[in-house]
Amino acid sequence: MDKEKNTEAVSEENIYCLNGRVPVKKAIPFGLQHVLAMFVSNLAPVLIVCSAAFVRGSENHLSAAEITQLLQCAMFAAGIGTCLQLYPVWKIGSRLPIVMGVSFTFLGSLLMICTNSELGYEGMVGAVIAGGIFEGLVGMSAKYWKRFLTPVVSACVVIAIGLSLLSVGMDSWGGGNGAEDFGAWYHLLVGFFTLVVCLAARYLLKGVYKNLNVLVGLVCGYLLSIVFTVAGIAPMVDFSGITKTIEQVGVFSLPKLVFFTSHKPVFDLGAFFTIAIVFLVSAAETTGATTAVCTGALGRDIKMEELQGSLAVDGFSSAISGCFGCLPLTSFSQNIGLVTMTGVINRFTILMGALILILASLFPPLGAFFNSLPQAVLGGCTVMMFGSIMYEGIKMLKGCVFDDRTMIIVSLAFCIGVGLTQTSGNFFSAFPKEVGDIFNGNAVAGVFVVSLILSLCLPKKKTTDL
Repeated sequence: MDKEKNTEAVSEENIYCLNGRVPVKKAIPFGLQHVLAMFVSNLAPVLIVCSAAFVRGSENHLSAAEITQLLQCAMFAAGIGTCLQLYPVWKIGSRLPIVMGVSFTFLGSLLMICTNSELGYEGMVGAVIAGGIFEGLVGMSAKYWKRFLTPVVSACVVIAIGLSLLSVGMDSWGGGNGAEDFGAWYHLLVGFFTLVVCLAARYLLKGVYKNLNVLVGLVCGYLLSIVFTVAGIAPMVDFSGITKTIEQVGVFSLPKLVFFTSHKPVFDLGAFFTIAIVFLVSAAETTGATTAVCTGALGRDIKMEELQGSLAVDGFSSAISGCFGCLPLTSFSQNIGLVTMTGVINRFTILMGALILILASLFPPLGAFFNSLPQAVLGGCTVMMFGSIMYEGIKMLKGCVFDDRTMIIVSLAFCIGVGLTQTSGNFFSAFPKEVGDIFNGNAVAGVFVVSLILSLCLPKKKTTDL
């Protein structure tokens, strides 16, 4: 099957074609699957950062209603960013099945800015807007620097993305990072049940429906969690968030631009430089993720216009997100894993997911309902998806020449990049805090920088074959 053919005929088999026409009733469940795979992770960074943020010039925090509205804006921005990836505006967009969402990569740097009372939330928003524009311009000029991202560097970054997500999946399975009952038997049981259902659905369902296995697992795991909650066995599902959301925001609410609130952005040069390097790391992650979509789902190398468009959306959609008072966006690795695992690459199908996100942002209770999905259920679904990203990176690495040079690049990139995240203390304690925030907790950043430097510096003449 030609995965990139244009066809006028409407068929459910077109979910495996990038540009094919798919019946809406078939596209919606596959799109919903993408939303559920990333929903909680899309909102979690907003909760973490905005709950800790100071209002500029004081030590007051944002109100609960303001944070609820920011969660609403996060869904809206992610939906708009995904639409841009699928259906570009000018050169901004890749036309690839990529889902955008709020990035964890920026967490350390954003917390450092927003908890500084001299900058606060307003200074953070200004940095996000300026940094997003910066990355967008860097992405538009990718043809001038893409040659430095050699195949071995791209492969290392994709593998690192998969590795960095493994703990995220297992944390979710255990009940969520920081949960008081982390590792409780009911979290482990529900996560295991969800994983088993996903695997069983993958093998038992026929035709295109087998690729709804993640959605089937999510629904079954959610139902089991509700049974546990209603029966008083374990408190796994909390629907009180829906009631609180209605009280604070209402049933229907339009996302608000930050310029029309009392928290207008403040542009600070120091805050911009703090976040600019993280945007470059995010660009490396997006490069790896976009490459993984092309090699894993489309079976070909990435095109220059696709890379430029993908990075442009990564940057400019982050600036749009900042205009709504939210955090930067990036291509969501959870959904990259879902695309490569299921082979469902149809743009219209994933557009349904983006529209569901936008719809959820207009009806806050709907978003609160999605947000009630237990972490253990999400963990049971995502562990295999995250592993599939690492698998695609290994396949990319397989296409490289296996010589001394490749061995040194790969070995040192992972030994240093991943090793930095596993040290007992702050490896960069003698450096500015920003350096430690970037590399100590982000394996992708370390692997990218080390592999890029070695790829540029080591001689390319092959010496001894392994």
